[in-house]
Amino acid sequence: MDTSKKDAKKSLNGNLKQLAEITAWFDGQKEVDVEEGLKKVKEAAALIKASRERLKAVENEFEEIKKEISFEDEEKTEAEF
Repeated sequence: MDTSKKDAKKSLNGNLKQLAEITAWFDGQKEVDVEEGLKKVKEAAALIKASRERLKAVENEFEEIKKEISFEDEEKTEAEF
C-alpha cells in the first residue's frame, strides 16, 4: 500500500475517531455552551463531508478494479475460442 493510500485510510479512521469524540463531548454535557456546540457541529460537518468524499473515492477504486477483472475475464474467454 503506497503512502497516499495509507494517509487516506488513516484520515478516514481519524475522521471517524474525531466524530466519536465530538459525540462523546455532546453526550457528556449537562448544559451545552452554544458557541462551543456550534464550533463542534461545524467541525463534525467538515469531517462528515471529508469522509463522504473519501468513501466515494474508495467506491470508485473498487469499481475500477471490478472493471479490470471483468475485462481480464473477457480476454481469457475470447482467447479460448
